[in-house]
Amino acid sequence: METLIILFGVFIATLLIIWLTTKRLELAFASRVAMAAMLTFTAIGHFVFTKGMAMMISFLPWANAIVFITGIIELIAAIGLLLPKTKILTGKLLILFFILLLPANIYAASHNINLQTADYTGKGLSYLWIRVPMQLLFIAWVYFSSLKINQKSK
Repeated sequence: METLIILFGVFIATLLIIWLTTKRLELAFASRVAMAAMLTFTAIGHFVFTKGMAMMISFLPWANAIVFITGIIELIAAIGLLLPKTKILTGKLLILFFILLLPANIYAASHNINLQTADYTGKGLSYLWIRVPMQLLFIAWVYFSSLKINQKSK
């Protein structure tokens, strides 16, 4: 839920700041700034909650290394969304990244993994009622702010 608060909070704050300074409504840019902020927040989680996140992908070899690498990928994606020359490629790769993360979230939910406490006190399968729509929201968010908006301007 924190991710949604950051995503929507930064989106609204960015829209407001841009509107107050330029009188322009920059939805796509504000959306990318918000996603970049959210990715930065979640990337930090990869370094703070490494053990719990590694439990989410314990079915893969080198789980700890994968957690660190995906944290770095999220930081790179946050930067890539903000750069005009890389936002389209970053958007495409980020959508793929979000799709690839879904099995780890399903595994974690089905095994009651709590990534913050690195134990088995998680919310269970009911978590997927929130997580799957959130993942779809993130995919749509990136698509409309990075890819779809560029089709209109061509």
